[in-house]
Amino acid sequence: MSAPFDINDDSVVVIIGTGAGGGTLANELAQKGISVVALEAGGRHLPQDYLNDEWPSFGQLAWTDMRTTSGSWRVATDFPNLPAWIVKAVGGSTVHWAGASLRFQEHEFKVKSEYGEIEGANLLDWPITLADLEPYYDKAEDKLGVTRTNGIEGLPENNNFKVMKAGADKLGYKDCHTGRMAINSKPWKGRASCQQLGFCFQGCKMGAKWSSAYTEIPFGEATGNLEVREHAHVLKIEHDDSGMITGVLYADKDGNQHLQKCRIACVAGNSIESPRILLNSASSLFPDGLANSSGQVGKNYMRHMTGSVYASFENPVHMYRGTTMAGIITDESINDPARGFVGGYEMETLSIGPAFMAAFLNPGAWGREFSAAMDTYSHMAGMWLVGEDMPQETNAITLSEEKDHLGMPVANVHFDDHPNDIAMRNHAYQQGKAVYDAVGATQTHPTPPYPSTHNMGTNRMSENAGDGVVNKWGQSHDIPNLFVSDGSQFTTGAAENPTLTIVTLAIRQADYIAEQLTTKAL
Repeated sequence: MSAPFDINDDSVVVIIGTGAGGGTLANELAQKGISVVALEAGGRHLPQDYLNDEWPSFGQLAWTDMRTTSGSWRVATDFPNLPAWIVKAVGGSTVHWAGASLRFQEHEFKVKSEYGEIEGANLLDWPITLADLEPYYDKAEDKLGVTRTNGIEGLPENNNFKVMKAGADKLGYKDCHTGRMAINSKPWKGRASCQQLGFCFQGCKMGAKWSSAYTEIPFGEATGNLEVREHAHVLKIEHDDSGMITGVLYADKDGNQHLQKCRIACVAGNSIESPRILLNSASSLFPDGLANSSGQVGKNYMRHMTGSVYASFENPVHMYRGTTMAGIITDESINDPARGFVGGYEMETLSIGPAFMAAFLNPGAWGREFSAAMDTYSHMAGMWLVGEDMPQETNAITLSEEKDHLGMPVANVHFDDHPNDIAMRNHAYQQGKAVYDAVGATQTHPTPPYPSTHNMGTNRMSENAGDGVVNKWGQSHDIPNLFVSDGSQFTTGAAENPTLTIVTLAIRQADYIAEQLTTKAL
């Protein structure tokens, strides 16, 4: 059978979202001959459409639908309706991501065992191990063309990296290089090599950075087994009297509602929208929302411990020239409680343009100190700090009193830093500052967290149904033909950027779904 599919065809797999998880899963299933309908809330933008200009690009790509926030986190004050910086378009946030592709470490799959009881943290070991994922990590790295794997050389060193590397060497850090990046240092699988344009966050106009928008999605469509419906905003997932999923209700760009019947539904709308959909799908059979017998849907929201350090120097750096995040120090990603916290963090090069710098350097600030910092923009180097934050049951996505343009309750994002997060951020600020001070920084600027891009948890994997939402395959403990296929299934967040692991889990999940369909288990 070839696309498009009939709305009453109940043999299809419906996937909600086309990002790292949904887009990869859609292609993997389509390649196996399985009929897939992917529902994408946004439109389709391809490399020729991307804008190398920060604010216009943000307007083109970002998910700016209403959300609300609560909690003591700085984002709730500075960006109350923008808790997350994700993309509403085919390809999801793989259009916007920087490309850093790091495997989780072995200990990060069993943090409750490794870290012990941490007051206020809802720690849980993953129901899978690094060994379970290694063959799928291999496949994901090959698919993405990750540098420093499969004989692919690293990206070239830009000035921002050279400043970081010089400081890292002075401090005695041992593992500093231009990263494992899903950005081509040479042509790979039909994609061009990086031309160092420096607008990675705005969509890669060269197509050198992997994005499901122009890899997985068109590859899947070419099989005839995948139909992508754009501007298809999912309202709720429906089920029969036995509790099995029967279809997905969505609104098109004109607000008209459609019910696509299905055999299996896979939710891959990011860790904010995915639990929102499950909660908005409450029924008399599932009064607390779908897949929520544990009460854990929406809970344990993680966004990574983040912050930035920018430093000014006497001589120009021009940090904005070259790949945005092609530089990393991994030495601090170990678990060493002697530092005053459990878990670890990465230090990754980062540059943002003057427009975003003015918004994010110290939100809401103005005056002599702020303007003096902006005056040194061309002389700045910068890094992003990203580390494992503690899952807390009180950090949660819930349904807000506010309604969206379709009349559905929007997501409220509640977040408070755990004391472990704060201790880690302070240590990271100190070390980031030390890296730059070691090579003569005239001033350093620790910068508070931005709207979160690494959204994780909220539908977490667990061995026992009472502890989480899905099993080790991302399959709902409660409803066998309902899957979660994005970062919301993460049990814990690890120190590493999540996209590679999301893709890895999607490849693995596709094998499982195909097997379940073949054996008629589903």
